[in-house]
Amino acid sequence: MNLFCPVLLSMIIGSFAVDTKKPGVVNIGAVFTLRSVNERVAKIAMDAAVQDVNSDPSILSGRRLNLSVHDSNYSSFMSIIGTLRFMEIDTVAVIGPQGSVMAHILSHLANELHIPMLSFTALDPSLSPLQYPYFIQTAPSDLYLMTAIVDMVDYFGYKEVTAVYTDDDQSRSGVIKLAEKLAEKQFKISYKAAVLPEPLPTRKDIETALLKVRSKESRVIVVHTYPKTGFTIFDVARELGMMTSGYVWIATTWLSSVLDSDPTLVNSSSALGVLTLRPHTPYSTRKQAFESRWNKLSNASIGLNPYGLYAYDTVWIIAYALQKFLDEGGKFSFSNDSSLSAIKGHSLNLKALNIFDGGEKLLGKILQTNFTGLTGPVAFRSDDRSPKNPSYDIINLMVTGYKQIGYWSNHSKLSIASPETLFTKSVNLSPLNQRLKNVVWPGGTLRRPRGWVLPNSERPLRIGVPNRVSYKDIISKNNINASKIEGYCVDVFVAATKLLPYPLPYEFILFGDNQHNPNYNDFVAQITFNVFDAVVGDIAIVTNRTKMVDFTQPYIESGLVVVVPARRLNSSAWAFFQPFTLSMWLVTAVFFLIVGAVIWILEHRTNDEFRGPPRKQLATILWFSFSTMFFAHRENTASTLGRMVLLIWFFVVFIITSSYTASLTSILTVQQLSTPITGIESLVLSNLLIGFQIGSFAENYLRDELNVPTSRLRQLGSPEEYAAALERGHVAAVVDERPYIDLFLSGHCKFQIVGQEFTKSGWGFAFPRDSPLAVDMSTALLTLSENGELQKIHDKWLKRKFCSLQNSEEDSDQLQLRSFWGLFLVCGVACFVALAIYFCLTLRGFKHFSRHSLESYNGDQPSSSIRATTTSERIKRFLSYADEKADISRNKLKRKQMESVMSSSHRMDFTARYYGSKRIQAATISPDRDI
Repeated sequence: MNLFCPVLLSMIIGSFAVDTKKPGVVNIGAVFTLRSVNERVAKIAMDAAVQDVNSDPSILSGRRLNLSVHDSNYSSFMSIIGTLRFMEIDTVAVIGPQGSVMAHILSHLANELHIPMLSFTALDPSLSPLQYPYFIQTAPSDLYLMTAIVDMVDYFGYKEVTAVYTDDDQSRSGVIKLAEKLAEKQFKISYKAAVLPEPLPTRKDIETALLKVRSKESRVIVVHTYPKTGFTIFDVARELGMMTSGYVWIATTWLSSVLDSDPTLVNSSSALGVLTLRPHTPYSTRKQAFESRWNKLSNASIGLNPYGLYAYDTVWIIAYALQKFLDEGGKFSFSNDSSLSAIKGHSLNLKALNIFDGGEKLLGKILQTNFTGLTGPVAFRSDDRSPKNPSYDIINLMVTGYKQIGYWSNHSKLSIASPETLFTKSVNLSPLNQRLKNVVWPGGTLRRPRGWVLPNSERPLRIGVPNRVSYKDIISKNNINASKIEGYCVDVFVAATKLLPYPLPYEFILFGDNQHNPNYNDFVAQITFNVFDAVVGDIAIVTNRTKMVDFTQPYIESGLVVVVPARRLNSSAWAFFQPFTLSMWLVTAVFFLIVGAVIWILEHRTNDEFRGPPRKQLATILWFSFSTMFFAHRENTASTLGRMVLLIWFFVVFIITSSYTASLTSILTVQQLSTPITGIESLVLSNLLIGFQIGSFAENYLRDELNVPTSRLRQLGSPEEYAAALERGHVAAVVDERPYIDLFLSGHCKFQIVGQEFTKSGWGFAFPRDSPLAVDMSTALLTLSENGELQKIHDKWLKRKFCSLQNSEEDSDQLQLRSFWGLFLVCGVACFVALAIYFCLTLRGFKHFSRHSLESYNGDQPSSSIRATTTSERIKRFLSYADEKADISRNKLKRKQMESVMSSSHRMDFTARYYGSKRIQAATISPDRDI
C-alpha cells in the first residue's frame, strides 16, 4: 500500500516535475482549498508567520523559509497532485491537507518519503500515530471535541442525541467517537442522519434527512459537518419548524470559525439558541498584537479565527524544529527511493520523488516542540502526540451575535473560569462542580428543553394495565363504569404525570381475560411487541423483566414472604420446666448441693451458724444451698474463702435465673405455631405443598431460583382461595409479595407471616428501553415520596385494617391460667403434704399430752368424772392444744408429768401410813396376836 499510492500517482503527474531548488532556501508546502473560510484565514496567517520567521536572523541560521501553497479546490485528486509536486522539489515538511479523507491517503506518501505532515484541520481521531507516524495534528483532535459535547449533554441532563453529519471519513470518525464517549456515560446516539459530502448535498437531500430526524424521539441534535452544509441544515430546519422551543442544537467548531471570520454568513433567525464550541486560545500580549495586525494583513477581508492562530503556530513549529535540526548538524539531503527506482517505465518521473534523509530526525524535533505561541503553550503529549491541554470555549448564539457561557478543558471539564487559571489547581470533577452560564435555547426561551418527545406524539400514549380479578384495591376496572380504571397503582401514576414539566396524553388499555390474573411476564413483553407504549400496575422489578424494558424508580417496596396458619399451641402446664433441659436441671441442682457443702466445709470450724448436731448441720447445708437461688440465705459467711466462693456462685446464679426468666417469658408470651415452617429455608427443605398467586413472579422464583419441584407448587387466584387452601391443608404455606399479603392478613386473622422477606424488590412502571420518560417519571415518583403524597395514596388504598377478633381470650396477649396451673398444683401439693405431716405430728403430740393429763386426773378426780368427758370437749381441748405455742405445750406436759409423779408418791405414802395405823390398833387390842 505504501508503494501503491506514490507509484500510481506519479504515473499521472510525471510531466508536472519542476525544478525550484535554490541554495539557502528551505522548502515547505501547504495543501488547502483556499475558498473555504478556515483556509482563507490560514493562508494569511501562514504568510505572516513565514514573514516573521524570515525576518528573525536567529532562526534557520540565515536560511530563508519558502512556503508553497497548493489550492486543491475541494478536489481530492488535486490534493494528491499538489502533495506530489512538493515531494519533487525537496520539501522538508507539508502543512495540510484540509480534510481527513486526504490525510489518510497522503500520510502514506509522508511515511514513504519521510516528510513530516502537519495539519490543524484534519482532526480525525482515527489518524493514529502508530499507523501514520509522520502525520501530526497541531490542533486538538475531534476526540476532545466530542468529549466536550458529551459533557455538555450530561450537564444539561440528556441521555440521547441525534447526529447529523457529512458522510465522509472526518465527520464519520467524529460521530463514532461521539458514540463511544456517550456509551461511557450510559448514553447513546438514538439516530444518525448522514448527508452527502460537499459540494454534492442538495437542499432536498437535507430536507429528507431532517424529516426523518423530526420523526424520532430525541430532540438533541449534534451537527458535525462543514459550514456550507451546516447553514443549509439550519435553514431547512427552520422551515420545518425544528428551530423552535423543545429542540437542542449543538454545532461543532465549524460554526464558531465562521462566526469569528465572516458573521454575515450566519442567519441569526435560523441559528438562534444554537450551542457551538470554539478552540480556546488564552489571552496574551503576543496574541493581542497579532490581532491588531490582522486587519492590515487581511485587508479587512475576513476576520481572524482560532484556526488562523493554529496555522501561524504550525509554521513556527516547523521553524523551531528546523532550527534545532540545523543546530545539531542536520543537513537537507535527499536520496532516491530504491523501491521506486526499481520500477521501469518511460513515462514515469519517479526519480523526482526522493526520500528526505533527515526526515526522522526533523520529526523528532517537531515532537519535542515547547514554546508559547499565539494559541498558548505549544507542546505535544508523549502518549498520543496530541497537543497538550486541549480546551474549548462554549458559545450560545443570540439574536444579535453570541455570548460565551463557559469553557471546557480536558483538565477541569465544564467551568465558567478560563482553563489556564485551573491547569495548576486540583479540580473536583464531580457533576456538582460543573458549571455553565444560563442558555438562551431555540425559540428564545430560557427554560431548558426536555430534549425528547414521544414518538407519534399525535396519538395518546398506550398504557397497558392488568385486568385483575383479585386484590382489586391495587388496580381494577370500576364496577359501574367499565371504561374507568382505578386503584392504588393508577392513583400513583396519575399523580406522577401531574408533576411532569410537560403534558402527557395517555389512555389505559386492559390486558387479561377477566377470568384470571394475567401473566405479568407476558404483560411486560407487550412493550417489546409495540402493543403498549408503557405498562402500569403492580409490576415487580425483577431481572428477567429489566432485560426487556426500563423501569421507573420503585414506588413501593415489595418482597416475597411466607404465610402459614397462626394456630397457637396449647400452653403446657409444665412449661416452667422447658427453659432448661433435663441435664441442665440436674447439673444446676448438683452444683447447688456442691456449693452448699463447700461453704459448710469452709465455715464449719469458725462459724457457729454452721455447727450443731448432724441433723441440724445437714439441714443448714440444704437450706443454705437452695436459698442462694433467691439470695435469701440467713447464714453469714465469716471466712475469706467462703465469701470468694459465694460471690462467684451469686454471679452464676444471677446469670442462670436471668436466662431462665427470659426463656420462660418467651415461651409464655411469644405465639407458638403448630406448623414446623419457620421461614423460606424450612419450607424449601420440607416436602410440603406451596401456594402462589397466579401470574406472580413467585412461581418462577421458587422453581428457578430455589429449585422447588413444580409438583409442590399450587396456583391460587384470590385471598379466599389462600384462606381455604391453608385451612383445609391443601397447601402448607403461601408465598407471595408483601403488599398482597398485607391486604390478605387485614381480613384473615388466622394466618401470619413467618421468617423474613427473602427477596428485595419493588413495583415500578415499565417503559421501552432507553425511554427518557422513565427517567422523568422516576423523578416525579421521588417528588411524590418526598412531599408525602405517595404515603397518602398508600394509606387510601392499602393501609392495613385491624382484625375483629372472634375469640379475644384465645388471641389475647394476656397470660392465661392454663400456662400456670402446674405451678399452682406443685405449690398446692407441697402445702397439703406439709399440712398433713404437721397434723400427724400435732395429733401425736396431743395424744401424748392427753395420756399424761389423764394420769394426773386419775389421782385427783374419780374415774367416773373422767369418763364423762364428751367428744366436743376433747375437740376443744385438741384445738386449744394446737393453738398453744409449742413451748407452752411442752412445759404443760412436763408439769403434768411432774404432777403425776408427785401424785403417785403421795398415794403410796398415804397407803403406807394407813396400813401402819391398822397394825398398831390390832396389837393394842390383841397384844398376843402376830400382826
